[in-house]
Amino acid sequence: MRGTARNKRPPALFGILAVLSLIALRPAFSQSRAGAEKPFDLAAFLKTAADYCRRLESVALHFTCLEEIDEKVDLTRDLENPPAPTRTWTVDPGGKLASLVTIRSWAPMRGKLSLVYDYQCIRAFNGAVRDTRTLIEQNGKKKHVPEAKMDMTTFELDRTMLGPIYIFAERFQGEYDFAVMGRDKFERKPVIIVEAKPKPDAPVSLNLFGKAWVDPATNEILKIEWDESRIGRYEIFRERGERYKLTPRITIRSEFSVEKNGLRFPTKMFLEEAYLNERGRKFIRSETTVEYTDFKFFTVEVEIK
Repeated sequence: MRGTARNKRPPALFGILAVLSLIALRPAFSQSRAGAEKPFDLAAFLKTAADYCRRLESVALHFTCLEEIDEKVDLTRDLENPPAPTRTWTVDPGGKLASLVTIRSWAPMRGKLSLVYDYQCIRAFNGAVRDTRTLIEQNGKKKHVPEAKMDMTTFELDRTMLGPIYIFAERFQGEYDFAVMGRDKFERKPVIIVEAKPKPDAPVSLNLFGKAWVDPATNEILKIEWDESRIGRYEIFRERGERYKLTPRITIRSEFSVEKNGLRFPTKMFLEEAYLNERGRKFIRSETTVEYTDFKFFTVEVEIK
């Protein structure tokens, strides 16, 4: 019996060693697969993106969707450090500044806000946009307010769908240095991260820039994260940070997951106004999530020139 027991040990030990050997080899296999990935053609992507932006600028569309907004606000530091008399501001649609958001007036409040709008957008071939919102729910209570204004505390959304134009349109590409920053996944799909940075010797521009998550198989832009210094009147956040004695850190991301006739529509936005202390600890003044669902398309046509 003892001899039999000794004879059974080597196979078990061999099995353990075999498993350990496979585990040890996994990084090598992973590196091999990573090395076999097809290189991303940045020049081809920029050409495709420019063509896409050209189509996006010459499109006529008519659609409706639900716009669901959840916002959390903490203005305790504003109450502790009251600001000087505030100013509201808007963006000149004809100007070069392509702001996706507008900073709202300061208001003393703290808490949560939930809004649901029935959003309708009509855009003519000449670029004229007419959009309307009907408020249908506020903080869980049914409403019906036609021609409603957005009631967000910190930001007001603006021209989200046109976001890719402000980085990748042909007339803007010369202002930036583009680089592939790495690989990631978006909705379980492998993507390439392309970063746009203003050229050091380029004239000062107010145009947006940031990072884009790109499908390498189709060159479609699936997500954009905007650089905080160009999202609008950044000095308002900087002044706020000076009052708090903290450093502002603003995050704005747009996702484009709905496709119609070769155009991608915004499906989600995330906006965070935060301030960091010297140790990197974050005070979040506001956090907003916007989701677009239940799209109904009536027209999506591209002008033929």
